[in-house]
Amino acid sequence: MTTAQAIARHVDALPETAQREILDFIQFVESKMKSSLVREGDRVWSDFSLSSAMRGMEDEPSLYTTADLKESFR
Repeated sequence: MTTAQAIARHVDALPETAQREILDFIQFVESKMKSSLVREGDRVWSDFSLSSAMRGMEDEPSLYTTADLKESFR
């Protein structure tokens, strides 16, 4: 018996009000999973975008020295 079948068997034995409560919980878990997938997708695109924007910059000469930074924060 699969997990889905076992869940269905237990849910079928419950009264309608309890079944509605279980449906609410299932919908909550689905929405939580969808938002976590969206956040993960956003993070992946953000990392890709940043790495693409910074590509090749490591070869460019630095515009500022450590002394410039120290002067700015005094």
